[in-house]
Amino acid sequence: MSVVWYECKVKYRKTHETGESKVTTETYLLDAVSYTEAEARITEEMKTYTSEEFMITNIKVANLSEVHPFENSDRWFKSKVSLISYDDESGKERKSNLYMLIQANDVKEAYENTEQALQETMGDYSIPAITESPILDVFPYFSDEEEPTVASEVTEEIEETEKSEVVEETEEVPSE
Repeated sequence: MSVVWYECKVKYRKTHETGESKVTTETYLLDAVSYTEAEARITEEMKTYTSEEFMITNIKVANLSEVHPFENSDRWFKSKVSLISYDDESGKERKSNLYMLIQANDVKEAYENTEQALQETMGDYSIPAITESPILDVFPYFSDEEEPTVASEVTEEIEETEKSEVVEETEEVPSE
């Protein structure tokens, strides 16, 4: 299943280091199943960021294929990647564009990180554009329910195995 990324714009009163309080609108990115879930998730995330009132001014589906965070980077860049394919019938070159969100400190590093993210790509590609994104933070979806489900399945399998061994042992006991 592919991930759907949502850009959420949130307006709230932000207090700066100088003590000055100013209303700002900031953009965040998160993955969700629907607009409703995106709204619920950004509301929960923003509660941890600010104790002030906030208003979600916009939620839209982001035109992103992939998101790649990198260590020790603090800004997000949108990389336009053109995948190049050749049409055998017409002999022409075709380009299909996709957009990736790459974390980096500057444009040069964003280019290098984009190259690293595309390292295992088999086809030809070019990177015609990299622009700084207004996105401040990315909130990927992590399911805490997946691990307990796997653990409970393993526990159930062990219990079934133990029960079957007990049944086999009781069948082998000769009756008098």
